[in-house]
Amino acid sequence: MRRHLRHYIHRHEPKGQAHHHLKSGIGAIAAMLAVGGLTVETGIPLLIAPFGATAVLLFGQPKSPLAQPANVIGGYLLAALVGSLALQFLPGIWWASAIAVGLSIAGMLLLRVTHPPAGAVPLVAYGSHLEGQDLFLVVLAGSALLVVIAVVHHLIPPRHQYPLRAPEAP
Repeated sequence: MRRHLRHYIHRHEPKGQAHHHLKSGIGAIAAMLAVGGLTVETGIPLLIAPFGATAVLLFGQPKSPLAQPANVIGGYLLAALVGSLALQFLPGIWWASAIAVGLSIAGMLLLRVTHPPAGAVPLVAYGSHLEGQDLFLVVLAGSALLVVIAVVHHLIPPRHQYPLRAPEAP
């Protein structure tokens, strides 16, 4: 039994350096402060829970394909489209949000813009007053701001290459 449990508790993530982890945490704080500050200044509700999960990827795992700008922004926009359509055609039907999450995931995988936090956007659409253009504005502005902050953040030593470079054309 203990042998089988070992697979569940083993940490597969490599051990890092404390100063790298501290820098990641500071970057996430700065990003969330910027998003929150923009929320206060504009009145646009940009401080949505999925952006906290995006910060984990952008600042903690910047080399992950799931943290790249096309994935972050593209994943959010696709999920906003699916969530908005589901809410428009099936308003108030709770199980439609589950279908919208599944369709968002399938679409992200198909278009190769998978960003796990974006899978929550249809739930945000159903669970809040955000719909249609407001939802698009929130996910576009918030995800773009987070990506810009991540780009600048990763230029500060110790540097990380972000975004990853596209392969050279032959």
